[in-house]
Amino acid sequence: MTTFTILVADDDQDIADGIEIYLKNEGYHVLKASNGLEAIELLDQHEVHLMVLDIMMPKMDGITATFKIRSKGNVPIIMLSAKGEESDKIHGLSVGADDYVTKPFHPMELMARVKSQLRRYIQLGTYNEHEQEIRIDGLTLNQLAKEIALDGTAIRFTPIEYKITELFMLNPGRVFSIDEIYERVWREQAYNADNIVAVHIRKIREKIEVDPKKPRYIKVVWGIGYKMEK
Repeated sequence: MTTFTILVADDDQDIADGIEIYLKNEGYHVLKASNGLEAIELLDQHEVHLMVLDIMMPKMDGITATFKIRSKGNVPIIMLSAKGEESDKIHGLSVGADDYVTKPFHPMELMARVKSQLRRYIQLGTYNEHEQEIRIDGLTLNQLAKEIALDGTAIRFTPIEYKITELFMLNPGRVFSIDEIYERVWREQAYNADNIVAVHIRKIREKIEVDPKKPRYIKVVWGIGYKMEK
């Protein structure tokens, strides 16, 4: 049985210790850092399956750390912050975080989100020597390798970005409401999901569209939701 490693970065020692206790009770191996720089150093030294990053930390904050981490890999990132404003959540998601938890939080809520993100990450990490491809114009979806390529070049997606794009590519021409996208990808009931979904679609467009402001692939259907052109 694989023991997953979770990296917790928070400059509040009590919070970090509390998260560590709950994670260890769930059977996870835990690494701890007190700032973004330490987190990145630990990520370079160990195989990490998920990160829990506080936003406000000394030396390097969670937003900057996430941006740097995303330039190298797709490990799931759950952000923590004492700020509950929608703008902070959108900022964190826009630089590559997969989920966001506002302090104070119930430890079991965080554990549920950790499990959910790990499930997606491990599912996306399964490879097979045989190929099963779906093509839409210049986009190619290889479901077995869990890879999407544009004009033959693999695109580096976060797990959430991959799942959204996969949903559209498996259902070309079908219109999905924002709530349906959220519930299918996040696998939980949608609540104020508009901005969260919109941020991820914007990031996807930046990676697959020649001109994200005039998208070729993912189109808005005003008043209803989004679809991928056939």
